[in-house]
Amino acid sequence: MINFDQLVAVVLGLIFFWLVFLSVIFYNLYNHYQKLSKGLTKKGLKSVLEELLKNSEEEAKRVAELLEKIEKLEKENLFNIQKIGLVRFNPFSETGGNQSFSLALLDGQESGFVITSLHSREVTRMYAKEVKKGKQGSYELSAEEKRAVKSAKKIK
Repeated sequence: MINFDQLVAVVLGLIFFWLVFLSVIFYNLYNHYQKLSKGLTKKGLKSVLEELLKNSEEEAKRVAELLEKIEKLEKENLFNIQKIGLVRFNPFSETGGNQSFSLALLDGQESGFVITSLHSREVTRMYAKEVKKGKQGSYELSAEEKRAVKSAKKIK
C-alpha cells in the first residue's frame, strides 16, 4: 500500500513535470513572439498585424481587378489571329516542287480567311476565301485549303 509520503511525492512529481511542460510551451511562444516583434520600436505587434491585414485586403482588391482585366483581355483576344495552318502543295504536274501553298489564319472563334497561292511557270495567282466558325464562307474551299483550316483548328 502507498503511504501518505509516497502519494505526496508522486503528486509533487506530476506537478513538477506539468510545470516543466508548461514552461517549455511558454518559452516557445515567447521566442515566437520575440521573432514577430523583432525590430519594432514604437509600434506594437497589434498595429503591425493591423497594417498587414489592411495590406492583405488591398492586395485582394488588386488581384480582383487583375482578374477582371485578364477576363476582358481573353474576350477581346478571341478576335485576334490565334491559329495558323500552312499546307504546301504542287497543283500542276509540269512544275517542280511544292511552290504553291494555302495559309489559314483564324481567330479564337475559328473564323478568318485562307490565302492560297497557285504557282505555275508563267504566273503566280493568289486567292483569299472567308472561313466562318471553322467552315467555308461564301466560296467553296479546295482540298488543300480544307487541310490548312484543319491544321489551324488543331492549335489550341
